[in-house]
Parts: sequence; C-alpha cells; structure tokens
Amino acid sequence: MNRTAREPLNGRHGERGGSVVALDRARQTRPLGRVATLPAVRVLIAEHHALVRAGVRVLLETASHLTVVAEAATSDEALGLARRTRAQVTLLDADLPGSDCVELIRRIRAGTDCAVLLLIGSENDGRIFGALRAGATGLMVKDAEPVELVRAVRALAQGDVSVSPRLMQRVIAELASRPYAASPTDERLEELTPREREVMALVGLGLNNAEIAERLVVTRATAKTHVSRAMLKLRARDRAQLVVFAYDSGLVIPGT
Repeated sequence: MNRTAREPLNGRHGERGGSVVALDRARQTRPLGRVATLPAVRVLIAEHHALVRAGVRVLLETASHLTVVAEAATSDEALGLARRTRAQVTLLDADLPGSDCVELIRRIRAGTDCAVLLLIGSENDGRIFGALRAGATGLMVKDAEPVELVRAVRALAQGDVSVSPRLMQRVIAELASRPYAASPTDERLEELTPREREVMALVGLGLNNAEIAERLVVTRATAKTHVSRAMLKLRARDRAQLVVFAYDSGLVIPGT
C-alpha cells in the first residue's frame, strides 16, 4: 500500500490514527469552551487521482469540524480503511479502481456505520440507482460547487441524506420507467397505516416534508413524523431508500 492510502500522521511525533488529529487541531486553533469539545467529522477520501485527493483534503480541512482521517486509491484500500479508521463519511469516486462501486458501497455499509457519498461524473450515470440500493446515502456530480460538498459531508455525518434535486429527479425518472405491480406486493407494507402509505407515495414522487404537509393539510412536524415512522417500520436507512421502496413495492405507479 502506498503512503496515500494509509492513515495520516498525527501531531509532531508521527503517531498514526485520525482521532488525535482532530483533538490536537481543536486544542491548537480553538479557545477552551463548549465549541472546542465538538468532535470533528471523520472523512475518508477514496479517489484514484492523487491531485484530486489533495484538493479535496484541503477543502475539507479548511472547513470547521471536518478532518480527513485517511486516503485510498483503490477499492480494497477504501474498504480496509473504512473499517480500520472508523470514518463517518466516505467520499467515493465512482470510478475507483478495483471492484465495482456499487458492490464496494454494499460492503462498506455492511461492515461499518460509515455513510457513503458517491461522486459521479454525470447525472446520467447508470449506477445511481444501484448505488442507492446498495446503501449510498449521498450522490453528487463532480462539477458541484465546493460548498455543496462540505454541506453534504456534514449532512451525512448527522444521519441525513444528501442527493441533489436534479439527481433525485433522475432516480425517480428511472424508477418510473420500470414495470410496476398492479397492486402493492411487499409484505412490509402491511406494517404501514393508510396515512403512512399515503406519505410513502408522496415521498416516492419526490416531495419533501414541507410539500407533503401542504398536500395533506397537516403540519410539517406531522409529515416528518409519518416519514420517520415509515422508515423505522420498513427498516430503511434513509429517504432515498424510501423512494426506491415505494416503486419496487408497487406503491407508486410510474407516470403518476
């Protein structure tokens, strides 16, 4: 393994491991107090171009409360480092050498609690749907603005989903073009109340909580509660998986 695929050196004494980096930086650059105790988000950069890795590292580490704990240039390195460094978010290049990115996402998500943000070259990338199925919680086109990447990393670290509107519409369009069941067939739908099914259908159509609340004439908090309960009952990790489930189960009819 080359040096770029290993955990960075900590402090001034050459010790390995990412957590000490975050703590040392907090002590050196921030005053004592509540803010200084906030943990930094641990990020793994999985990108095969060294120059791109360097640029992303600088971008993230100039933002507050973000730290790069490791870099990987191949799929095998990314999987090993995700497990070993306890990274919270992995920035994954869709074209990382090694195994297919969809399979890599599945393996990372199966063996760690690390969220995965897949970086793709185009919104027409055919792997988007498979990536969401495999457990990706973020999708971003590589020509996005730097501030969008920082915002996405923070969102994923908090357990949210980060899929740009144009990519979500692309996912919905692909799902909507597929054959559908005449009636819902997934047994897990039986766990949902009629209202939760209705909310699920609206999520599948791409509506956010505010739009769902307006459509159903309820408060935004109520809409959010229905979505959260549906996710819990269906054991969905994120909202993107709810969209996939809504179509796969036949709950949403393509062309609606």
